[in-house]
Amino acid sequence: MSRFSLSLALLLAAHAAHAFDEKLALRDSQAAIGRTIGDYTLRDTDGRAVRLAELRGKPLVVHFIYTGCFQVCPASTEFLAKAVAQAERTLGPGTFRVATIGFNLPFDTPAAMKEFAGKHARPSPNWLFLSPEAESLPQLVADFGFRYESTAAGFDHLLQASIVDASGRIYRQVYGDSFDVPLFVGPLLELAQNAPVPQGKLQALFEHVKLLCTVYDPVAGRYRVNYVIVAELLVGASIIFGTLAFLFVEWRRRRRPSNI
Repeated sequence: MSRFSLSLALLLAAHAAHAFDEKLALRDSQAAIGRTIGDYTLRDTDGRAVRLAELRGKPLVVHFIYTGCFQVCPASTEFLAKAVAQAERTLGPGTFRVATIGFNLPFDTPAAMKEFAGKHARPSPNWLFLSPEAESLPQLVADFGFRYESTAAGFDHLLQASIVDASGRIYRQVYGDSFDVPLFVGPLLELAQNAPVPQGKLQALFEHVKLLCTVYDPVAGRYRVNYVIVAELLVGASIIFGTLAFLFVEWRRRRRPSNI
């Protein structure tokens, strides 16, 4: 093997060893659901200290980016801004908060986060752009189940928005640089109505059946009743109960002794 081939093989082996493992990232992200987030101190775009515990009392959406990203992070933030706007139309402004956190230290400074916010999100007192402290960053991202890997071009990381309930516990993870808005608005609506749906439980199945009666109207930015589906459910239920009643009557008739 030539020296060039050996160097290339070593380079490829090193890259494979440090390649971003999407399955592992997704597993860690899902494992974070139900976890209570610790109280960390961050800095807002004016350099003021903000503790995560101060943001409790309302649902909170947490979104990780790095300001040196020129494509995916800006696109995901801009899409999130649209989803946030629709959620606010549904729930009302001020019903929940959003915190976008820069994880690339020391570069994601308050000034860098302020510039990023000005380009890719709309100003809002309920949306904070925050810089963490270097010593607490590893535990902060671990609490959220957020993984990232340094690359020659920047970072590979899972695109996730973590929805945290009012007590500071992760309720849902929403993935992608774009997603179906009801996947984002729905969990916030459940938390705002104080009607959380346990994930993976039989109770969740009942809640999903109830949601069949509603559809999301992206123009109005809210859920509305789909009366066609309601009618179909009522007709279906009538047929089922009618069939059961008929079978019961037939069963009673066959059991009745005949008069000779």
